[in-house]
Amino acid sequence: MSSVEITKDTYLQWYESMLLMRKFEEKAGQLYGQQKIRGFCHLYIGQEAVLAGAMSVLGPEDSMITAYRDHAHALARGMSANEIMAELYGKATGCSKGKGGSMHMFSKEHKFFGGHGIVGGQIPLGAGVAFAEKYKGTQNVNVCYMGDGAVRQGALNETFNMAMLWKLPVVFVCENNGYAMGTSVARTTNMVDIYKIGLGFDMPCAPVDGMDPVAVHNAMDEAVQRARNGEGPTFLEMRTYRYKGHSMSDPAKYRTKEEVEEYKGKDPIEIIKKAIVENKYADEAWFEEIAQKIKITVDESVKFAEESPYPDPSELYNDVYIQNNYPYIRD
Repeated sequence: MSSVEITKDTYLQWYESMLLMRKFEEKAGQLYGQQKIRGFCHLYIGQEAVLAGAMSVLGPEDSMITAYRDHAHALARGMSANEIMAELYGKATGCSKGKGGSMHMFSKEHKFFGGHGIVGGQIPLGAGVAFAEKYKGTQNVNVCYMGDGAVRQGALNETFNMAMLWKLPVVFVCENNGYAMGTSVARTTNMVDIYKIGLGFDMPCAPVDGMDPVAVHNAMDEAVQRARNGEGPTFLEMRTYRYKGHSMSDPAKYRTKEEVEEYKGKDPIEIIKKAIVENKYADEAWFEEIAQKIKITVDESVKFAEESPYPDPSELYNDVYIQNNYPYIRD
């Protein structure tokens, strides 16, 4: 199967999607400060290229699963800003009916299966989704995201073993932003090259510049094609950076200002904007139009969330368990 070409439209889509993620997260941070959003809130600011580069490869029938820093993943999969913001507010119109909040976004329609609050809990689930696709004989691929802290979980080793044994169509992506909460990778392991974990399972693996959508696209393209062709999983270490703390309660004092400024010089949104200008793909009027379009989208999502009702108390025990009343059907 041929690779997915990068075109002018790809660059324009990258810029728009990353700017939407950035502005949505900035607004979420602001609303959290105003106590409109409660509980935990983990922002994605700085890591947008990891998703932009992946989405230009994936198809609508492919699926995605991730951890609790998941607002941008939901946006990337095509979920509306309205339903995501409403979920942050805990409103009934949210994508998880207001019961999931920041860490538990979900959409069956967009094949986005969370949003998981348990560190590493999504890793075996991603392999399970991939197993289902292989069992059904599809060519669909699951992309399973995790943080650099989650790779220390024992479930990863068990999952990697089974995924290779059964050649499951899954791409495991470690979003290595350098710090598991406030602890640097170098303080948790002797092997700071996280991608090398895949070597112990003979799993194809590689480091990727997670600040560059082009690099992400190319690495994901190769991995996804391998999965579609029945060749099994890949483990990619996306080396990225978050400009904010681990969560809204984290002042991030464990990082130097110089380190943060260095990475801001690699801002993926500015990198793509520069490429668009240099290639004359768009003029300043286009950038202004996109900025205004996104501002309206984000503002409307806040209005929608503000005006939406909270879940009715009668909903408390719904969706806790699902009773299957269908008889077992053998194909």
